[in-house]
Amino acid sequence: MMTISAIPVIDIGGLRSPDLANRKAVAAKIRQASHEVGFFYIANHGIAPALIEQIFAESRRFFALPIEQKAEISITHSPISRGYEPLQHQTLDFNAAPDLKESLYIGLHREADDPLVQAQTPNHGPNQYPRNLPGWRETVEQYFGQMLALSYRLMRGLALSLDLDEHHFDAMTDDPMPILRLLHYPPHPVNADDRTWGCGTHTDWGCLTILLQDASGGLEVQTASGDWIAAEPIPDTFVINIGDMIARWTNDYYQSTPHRVVNRSGGDRYSIPFFFDINYHALVECLPTCQSPENLPKYPPIKAGDHIFEMYRKTYV
Repeated sequence: MMTISAIPVIDIGGLRSPDLANRKAVAAKIRQASHEVGFFYIANHGIAPALIEQIFAESRRFFALPIEQKAEISITHSPISRGYEPLQHQTLDFNAAPDLKESLYIGLHREADDPLVQAQTPNHGPNQYPRNLPGWRETVEQYFGQMLALSYRLMRGLALSLDLDEHHFDAMTDDPMPILRLLHYPPHPVNADDRTWGCGTHTDWGCLTILLQDASGGLEVQTASGDWIAAEPIPDTFVINIGDMIARWTNDYYQSTPHRVVNRSGGDRYSIPFFFDINYHALVECLPTCQSPENLPKYPPIKAGDHIFEMYRKTYV
């Protein structure tokens, strides 16, 4: 397996600079990583270490609950795919066994009077929260808000990286459909076959994924040559990967890269991905800077929400 050095680490502090040249310098590094690998680490991201410790603690606290209590907020009770899913509920690799992970889906909490809820827009509505965990919701919502702000900063960096106006994506991200997912992977079975994974090979469906992983390791990224890179945990960083929507937007100039998880640590693994997905009704079509008469658009325009909803449908048993 290739080494971690194949996935670059980018200091994104310059994206907070008032100097456009500094922001563009970071964007150039994002461009190279997004084109060559589709994955990169971000350092100097501005998220407080104390909040990172808190969100991990709350994740462990939730998954330590009795299965009966977790099942009270089962995803099967939610018409918008929010809530708890047990082990082997999802199959991300259609050629593999169901994934050996349990998770909790949390999105933007929308009440019944929200226009998108009233319009019965798929995947828009209320969350389900666990009971008898004082302070749990407050920490999760604080972390969610910080991830949303970081996503907007990264989307502006992406716009600059594609030679677009910094705010090119703003109108398509002003009412987004992000998802925070708490994940728990038990130790991988010693006698598991080669069809058994914590999380099967897949690409992410939306725009950006901001992944917080613990020290257990287990994330693997596939290169264009078919090799697998271990995306080892690096303290004080997040792992960023490009999703299918960005690949479509860029005519595949930016890669939506296959990846998988197998927890060989011998202990429990916890990770917390934040999936930033744009407005449900936003139209994704090839960007003007990513096409030419010699490089015509590969994909027809698609409504972002239709793609996300179809992927939910396909990957659940």
